[in-house]
Amino acid sequence: MPETAVERAAALLRAGELVAFPTETVYGLGADAANPAAVAKIFAAKGRPADHPLIVHLPGHDHIDRWARDVPDVAYELAEAFWPGPLTLILKRAAGVPDAVTGGQDTVGLRVPGHPLALELLRAFAGAHWSGVAAPSANRFGRISPTTAQHVRDELGDAVALVLDGGPCRVGIESTILDLSRQRPTILRPGMVGAEALAQVLGELPASGAGEAAPRVSGSLDAHYAPSTPLAVVPPDVVIFAVREALARGERIAVLAPMDCPFEHERIHWRRAPADPDAFAHDLYAALRELDAMGFARIVVQKPPATAGWQAIHDRLRRAAAGSGPEAP
Repeated sequence: MPETAVERAAALLRAGELVAFPTETVYGLGADAANPAAVAKIFAAKGRPADHPLIVHLPGHDHIDRWARDVPDVAYELAEAFWPGPLTLILKRAAGVPDAVTGGQDTVGLRVPGHPLALELLRAFAGAHWSGVAAPSANRFGRISPTTAQHVRDELGDAVALVLDGGPCRVGIESTILDLSRQRPTILRPGMVGAEALAQVLGELPASGAGEAAPRVSGSLDAHYAPSTPLAVVPPDVVIFAVREALARGERIAVLAPMDCPFEHERIHWRRAPADPDAFAHDLYAALRELDAMGFARIVVQKPPATAGWQAIHDRLRRAAAGSGPEAP
């Protein structure tokens, strides 16, 4: 009987190779999390600093205790409520978890992804061993995360042994990261699972923001998710001014805003953005990649509303703007 793509991917992971696969958030670059040599290939392919921890993807929440110790009851309650889904839990690492995965810290990030192809792969890979796949986003470090298989192929090429194509990612931005390793639950990276939803399980709103004692986590650098084209995030009343200023300088400009273009000019490329946060998040990285490839002098994004549901999008846009420009990674 012919080998399926998922069976081939699982065999490659066991052999210490890299496999890219879809999750509901973004495409992940996966390696056997129990194999430090395989994990090292992730860092080499991405150009990622070695002290940056990775998230371990599990086939189910019954695998938590293989990777974490002193697990609080609320971790299992959160897993029941949000897994499979875009929530990563930071827990005390179990004995034997490789430093390559944790960045040398005493904590580990775990999640069960909410994509059927990812779950099929993780279950095919699972066995008597630790059954976890370390998988950051499948792109060069600091660049825009991939939300299609083609994005992965374009950026990483032959560095990946196999890319499983599961179509466009449903959520479109990375998971919420919730730290449960300290006294108070704390959101270290916002995602589309918001504080209010977490509070329904926690019984209180989680704290927000990383202090000095917080574990290092993925996607927490000031500059990240960045295009090589300079990007500015501006208030709604500044968008038109920014366009006119660019035209006066003779520049070609791209705009991402939730309204129709009020100009007719060959040097303006206007992309209408969704007004709904879920749809905006779904489209964001694909839109930034498209605009980045078109050779504009700059990209202007209209700042989203400061209302519920938009926190994670504000976070990604702020980091993208900070890292954008010719010196972007």
